[in-house]
Amino acid sequence: MLRTTLTILQFLVSAAIIALVLIQRGKGAEAGAGFGAGASGTVFGARGARTGLSRITAILAAVFIINSLVLAYMGSRKTDQPTSILDQAAAVTEQAPAAATVPAAQDAPASVIDDSVPAPATEDSATQQVPAPPNP
Repeated sequence: MLRTTLTILQFLVSAAIIALVLIQRGKGAEAGAGFGAGASGTVFGARGARTGLSRITAILAAVFIINSLVLAYMGSRKTDQPTSILDQAAAVTEQAPAAATVPAAQDAPASVIDDSVPAPATEDSATQQVPAPPNP
């Protein structure tokens, strides 16, 4: 769940960095300012837009790098637990038969396990006639 969230964040941050870099003016545009062409791009002031966009780009770049490191760490870490529902179901079915057969044999009375051994006598069984087991 966390890996999916971080991957989506990585995608959004990278798209935002691309958009911000494309919006910013390049260094070559400043060369035209000496000839009078620079006055048309001062919507945010002489330095306001460039400083704000470059700050946002730097912050997003830092988030991108930290997020990349976290995703790389999570990808290199080995997990001990199953990673999908099918793996969990397979693990449960592998453990279930072994767990079901051992307690059943321990809880069963001796007469069920071995027919040659008679069941222990109780008060109820003394009044009833129990057929003798066949001799082999």
